[in-house]
Amino acid sequence: MTSSRGALTALHLFLVWATTAVMVPTIGVGLLAVAWVGGTGAAMLVFAVGAPFMVSLLAAVGKQARTVVPLCGSAPQRLRWAAWVFGLGTVGVLAGFAAYSKGVDLGSAGARVALTGVPYAVAAAVFVPGWWVRPAALAALAAGVAYGGFVGPEQAQQRRHEAEVARYRERSELLYLGTAPPGLLVARVETGPAHLGVDYRPVRDGSGWVHLTVRRPVTPALRCPEPAETGVTCTVDASGEMLRVHALPGGGHDVTLVRRHRGVEVEVTGQSLDEAKLRRLLDTLHPLSDPELELETLIREKKIDYRN
Repeated sequence: MTSSRGALTALHLFLVWATTAVMVPTIGVGLLAVAWVGGTGAAMLVFAVGAPFMVSLLAAVGKQARTVVPLCGSAPQRLRWAAWVFGLGTVGVLAGFAAYSKGVDLGSAGARVALTGVPYAVAAAVFVPGWWVRPAALAALAAGVAYGGFVGPEQAQQRRHEAEVARYRERSELLYLGTAPPGLLVARVETGPAHLGVDYRPVRDGSGWVHLTVRRPVTPALRCPEPAETGVTCTVDASGEMLRVHALPGGGHDVTLVRRHRGVEVEVTGQSLDEAKLRRLLDTLHPLSDPELELETLIREKKIDYRN
């Protein structure tokens, strides 16, 4: 390919890119506005007018490339060429829009507008004979597919994951977890501006549960409610730990232990564990680590939730 032919090819692809980068977003905004006001039928009518207009505009752009693009040699051929470029480019734009809607980063608003014309320029390059133009177009297509289909979504997922972890870490002073007692596992964690709640459930089907709550203290020291609740025995020992035992119908007991731990108030309640086992759970309290939050089951299996 001679230098003059190469310059004409570069100009041709630039004009295709510039034309579509300006006109396609304009038509797209018009479609959205008409669809918002007049519904799908009105939007389809605008598209029925806009699509032939874009094909005609591309055919006019292709006229200057008739010496380097065989399909642009005559008016009927240019229309066919323009229809192919518009169709293939629009598929690329729709693929890019789908990727963007899933969180793939496509840059600023200006960058996204500029990228709109790229699929059309790549489509136009496919019809240019030459030892470097078509391979370059296919390489650009492969790069776009790799980024939009694989790299971009993975990066978007990582950003969402980091944002989710950061939101939970905003109240790191409340993020404490006790080791699950034998036969139980962490089934659900709920965090909020002033609390953390953890549900422990049996590994296998069966009765029994334990609930752990971490919150900011609301009183200077723990004390039993007054007057005493019916059927509830409450004591506070010398270390400041409070024990409540609620007698249940049928002879069961609901046991609650409350203690202060590093500036927070921790409460554990259970029907399946006795006082000693609940106290052992409190003794295993530790800050919720990154592996527990990120790499194990809480986020991955959506066992943790944030509530205002």
